[in-house]
Amino acid sequence: MSFLNSLFGKKKKQFKAQCSISKEPVEQGFGYLLTTAQVVQSKKFWDNIMTEPETMSYTVSHFKGNDNMATQMRQMIFEKHSTVEKPWIVSDSYIHLFEVDKTESKQNAKMWWDKEGEFTPENTGAAEDTLDTNTFNSVKEYAVMEAGKERVA
Repeated sequence: MSFLNSLFGKKKKQFKAQCSISKEPVEQGFGYLLTTAQVVQSKKFWDNIMTEPETMSYTVSHFKGNDNMATQMRQMIFEKHSTVEKPWIVSDSYIHLFEVDKTESKQNAKMWWDKEGEFTPENTGAAEDTLDTNTFNSVKEYAVMEAGKERVA
């Protein structure tokens, strides 16, 4: 019977992950685990997000046309990213955007993989809940009003 179970029994589905930024697959045991607070504090992250093909038109309209609708869209993009409650798994291709302790982030990713995505590092949650008010407001101001400016100017 055990032989038949091994042939026809349900196999446990292998836990897989994709980069929270690029959606590219992250191989088992690889990547870095970051909190939303760590992600949103990166100016390089915001410059990248606000100049992606899907968002570049808002950035151009925001800076060159003082378009209030474009600024509102950038605000919504900020809210989408800053309210993520779960930790972010970040691929080797995108970790350069963040000034974090890579050794610690890699160790956290290992624990996350070991627990199949159920591990959460300290300060996990929405940025507004985990950052002090001044830091959060400063991050928000940069993301909405300044990010991507150098690529448009």
